[in-house]
Amino acid sequence: MSALYTTKVTAIGGRSGTIRSEDGILDLPLAMPKELGGKGGATNPEQLFAAGYAACFENAVIHVTRAQADKVRDDDIKVIGEVGLLPNAQGGFNLAVTLDVEIAGVDQAKAEEIVQAAHAVCPYSNAVKGNVDVALNVTTR
Repeated sequence: MSALYTTKVTAIGGRSGTIRSEDGILDLPLAMPKELGGKGGATNPEQLFAAGYAACFENAVIHVTRAQADKVRDDDIKVIGEVGLLPNAQGGFNLAVTLDVEIAGVDQAKAEEIVQAAHAVCPYSNAVKGNVDVALNVTTR
C-alpha cells in the first residue's frame, strides 16, 4: 500500500540544533528546556510531539463524527496535548502523553464514545500503542 502523505524533516545538532522540513515551511531552532538544564528559549522535541499529536487527534475526532448523526464542527473541538519525558529502568527515557479533549454540542457519554473511536483511528495513537502511556481526559461544553 502506498503512503497517503510523506514528509521529511532534517535535524542537525540534537536538542540544541535546528530542524528543517524538505519544503522549508518548518525551519526552527531547538533548545534544551530549562527544566532539563538547558537554556530554553526555543522549541524542543516534546513540544513538537505534543503539537503534532494534539492536532492529529483533533482531526481524528472530526473524521469519526463525519459518518455519524452527531457531527462535530472543527471549532467545537479543543485538544491539549501534554508530553512528559520520564526516565526508565534501563537508563533511557520514555514518554507519557495526556490528551485533554473538549467537545461542544454533545453530552458526556457521546463525547467519550467519539474520543475512544478517534483514539482507534489516530495515526499517532496507533504509533504509540503499547509503548507510550496515553491518558485521555474528556469534557464537554
